[in-house]
Amino acid sequence: MENQILIAFLLSILAGLSTTIGSAIAFFIRKFKPIYLYLGMGFSAGVMIFISFMELLSLSIAKIGLSYALIAFFSGIFVIYLIDIIVPHTYEKEKGNHNSNLKRLGLFVALGIAIHNFPEGFAVFFSSLVEIKLGLLIAVAIALHNIPEGIAVALPIYYATKSKAKAFYFSFLSGIAEPIGAFLGYFILFPFITQFILYLILSAVAGIMIFISFDELLPFALKSRRRHTVILGVLFGMLVAALSLFLIR
Repeated sequence: MENQILIAFLLSILAGLSTTIGSAIAFFIRKFKPIYLYLGMGFSAGVMIFISFMELLSLSIAKIGLSYALIAFFSGIFVIYLIDIIVPHTYEKEKGNHNSNLKRLGLFVALGIAIHNFPEGFAVFFSSLVEIKLGLLIAVAIALHNIPEGIAVALPIYYATKSKAKAFYFSFLSGIAEPIGAFLGYFILFPFITQFILYLILSAVAGIMIFISFDELLPFALKSRRRHTVILGVLFGMLVAALSLFLIR
């Protein structure tokens, strides 16, 4: 069990710090095509949606019953919805070209992403406690959508300060919130964990991932003019998740 807890923490760290991959892309790839980001977001949404309904929620229903599982599922949606209302974050560029505006934009996006990353770290950690391979799938999906978040943080700060170090630092801080969420979940909830509570948490995690997919990933991905290509990315993400779950059975 101790090894499983350690792996769960490592997966949450890797998923969170993928924001730094985004900052590296922002610095070193001059001809990066936006469609790659849109496809990545669509793929991530496909993985999350499929796993949430076909694995997390269905498993919880089988273990604790439909009523408890659905209450936890919609509670997870409600919690992440409140976080999104209280601390929104955006990828849109702020009007104006002043350095102070750009820097402020980057800092606000970093803060918003950091707060949103708390429940994502929670999701990776507790899913990994049920099954490491399931936690790995969720970690990969979250890591994919953290990459454009790293770009969204790094670019405005870099252009405002001309400092790659500062841009990378704030991108790192926004991502480190994810393993912090896992640590808090462990120290606050783990002493009280029973099988029943664990499956309640899984249902709530499914709700959180569904909200992230429909509120953040899909709207961002569908900004692309090549919407059919993005939808293929979503379907491919579902297919990959389905094959992965089939292979680990």
